Amino acid sequence: MTDTFAEAGGGDTPALTDGIHLVVDALKLNRVETIYGVVGIPITDLARLAQASGIRYIGFRHESDAAHAAAAAGFLTQRAGICLTVSAPGFLNGLVGLANATTNCFPMVQISGSSERHIVDLQRGDYEEMDQLAVAKQLCKAAYRVSRAEDIGRGIARAIRTAVSGRPGGVYLDIPAAVLGEIMDKGKGEKSLWEVVDPAPKQIPDAAAVDRAIALLADAQRPLIVLGKGAAYARADDAIRRFVESSGIPYVPMSMAKGLLPDDHPQSASTARSLALKQADVVLLVGARLNWLLGHGDAPQWSPDAKFIQVDIAANEMDSNQPIAAPLVGDIGSVMDALVERTKPGQIAAPSGWRESLGERSAANVAKMAKRLEAAKTAQPMTFLGALQAIRDVIAEHPDVYLVNEGANALDLTRNTIPMSVPRHRLDSGTWGVMGIGMGYAIAAAVETGQPVIAIEGDSAFGFSGMEAEVITRYDLPVITMVLNNSGVYRGDDASPSGDPAPTYLSARHDILMQAFGGTGYQATTPDQVGEMLRKALAEGKPALIDCIIDPADGTESGNIKHLNPKGLNAKQ
Repeated sequence: MTDTFAEAGGGDTPALTDGIHLVVDALKLNRVETIYGVVGIPITDLARLAQASGIRYIGFRHESDAAHAAAAAGFLTQRAGICLTVSAPGFLNGLVGLANATTNCFPMVQISGSSERHIVDLQRGDYEEMDQLAVAKQLCKAAYRVSRAEDIGRGIARAIRTAVSGRPGGVYLDIPAAVLGEIMDKGKGEKSLWEVVDPAPKQIPDAAAVDRAIALLADAQRPLIVLGKGAAYARADDAIRRFVESSGIPYVPMSMAKGLLPDDHPQSASTARSLALKQADVVLLVGARLNWLLGHGDAPQWSPDAKFIQVDIAANEMDSNQPIAAPLVGDIGSVMDALVERTKPGQIAAPSGWRESLGERSAANVAKMAKRLEAAKTAQPMTFLGALQAIRDVIAEHPDVYLVNEGANALDLTRNTIPMSVPRHRLDSGTWGVMGIGMGYAIAAAVETGQPVIAIEGDSAFGFSGMEAEVITRYDLPVITMVLNNSGVYRGDDASPSGDPAPTYLSARHDILMQAFGGTGYQATTPDQVGEMLRKALAEGKPALIDCIIDPADGTESGNIKHLNPKGLNAKQ
C-alpha cells in the first residue's frame, strides 16, 4: 500500500488515508503497471502519487491520444488499459478513445475526475460542470460512478472486470473531486480494496454446436476461414494454426490478424481476397464480424448462398447481418481447441480445385503488384509504393518490430505491401477506420513491449496526434514515425476555385517538428533514402521521424472506400 498522508499521531489517533491513495492502492492491487493520461484539476496529485508508488505514468498532450494508448495497451496485454483524465473537456476528449476501444473490443478503463455532485445535479454552474456519467453511458460498454471513498475499491474492481470479461470493451469510471479528497480510516480503507479474480474465465462451447460446424465444413466445396483481430487478441495462436493446417482450408486475415500465420503461408488467400469471399460456400468467422469491413456478408461481395459459422463470445452478435448456420458461442481459444479435438482425421478437406483457383488468382495479383512496385522504385517524385517497399524491406530484416498504421492511401497501400509474420505486431485504424490513433498506439506498443515501433502515417492522419511526438522524445521511446507526405488529405494537387488553399491541401515539414521536440528528423525524397534512414534510426533505437516526400498527385480520394462518398451532382468523381 502507498504511504498515507497522515500517520498515527500517538494515543488513540487513527492512521488516515484519502480517496487518492485508495485509487492508487486499488490499481496496484490489481497489477496495473502503467497509466496513460493528462493531468489537471482534480487528478494531478493522483498521477504524482501513482508515479511515486511505482506505477509508470505516461503524460500526453491530448486526452484522446492517451485513451487510444490505453486501448492499445489493452489489446496487447489482455488487461484493462488505464486512462486518466480531468473533468468535462478532458473527459470528453478521452471519450473518442473510449468509444473506439468499445467498438474494437479492446479492454480499457477511463477514470475521470468530476465536479461536485450536489452542484452538478442542480446545474448551479460549477467549474467544468457536466453529468459525465450520463454522457459516457451512451458510448462505452459500461459506466460507473463512485460516490464514497469506501466504494473506490469496489468501483475499480467492477470496472476492470467489466472491461476484460466477455466481449472486451471500454468502461468509464467517474470519481468526483470530493471523493478523491475524502478522508477515512486507513485500516477501513485497506479492507475496502480487493483484487479481481479470474476476470475473463473460459467459456466452453456446446459440443453439439461444434459438431454442427464441423459437419458444415466437411460438406463444403469452397470453405474459407476469416481471421479477425479478435482471434489475435485471444492468443489462441497454436489452436488456430492447428485447425487451419489440419483442415487445409484457405484463410483470409483481417489487417490486425495478420501474423497469426505468416502472410506467405501456403493457405493464405489474402492476395486473392475478392475471389475467396465471392465464391466461398461455407465461411468460418473467427473473431471477425460481418460488419462493413466484410460487406455485411451481402452479395455481390459474397455468394448469396454462402453459409456462415461464427465464433464469438457474445451470443447476441450472431445473426447481426446474415443468418449464422452454426453459431459457436465461447472464447476463441476454447472453441478452436474443441474444433481441433472433435474433428476426425480427414473429415474436413478443402477440395484441390478450390485451392488451385485461389492460388492462380493470387499468383496473378502478386505479379500485377510486382510490376507496380518495380515501376515505383524509380518514379520521381517518389510514390507511396516507392516508399512502402523500402520500408517493407527493412521490416523484413526486423520481423519483431511493431507496426502501427493509419491514413487513407497510407493505410490501404501498407496493408497490401507490407506482410506480417508475427502475431499482434500490427495495429491500425480498426473497425471505425478512425484517424488519430497513430501516436497513441505507437507509444503504448513501445511502453508495453519495450520493442521498436514503426508508425506509418499519412500526413493528414499524423496531424491528429502529431504533438505526441514530444511524448515519444520525452520518454525516449524507440518509435520511428514514417510520414508519407503527399501534402494533402488523400492527395495534395487539388486546385482551389478561390484564393484559399484547396480543402484537401496540407503543408508541413514534419522532420523539423521532430527536431524541435529533441528527436531526430529526416527528410527522404527517394526510396533509397527511406531505407537508409530507417535502418539508421532502428540501429540507434531513439525517437525519430522520417518525412517521406510523396508526389502530391499520388493518391486516391478516400483510399479503398471511395465508394462510400455520396454521388450527388457536385460530388467529386
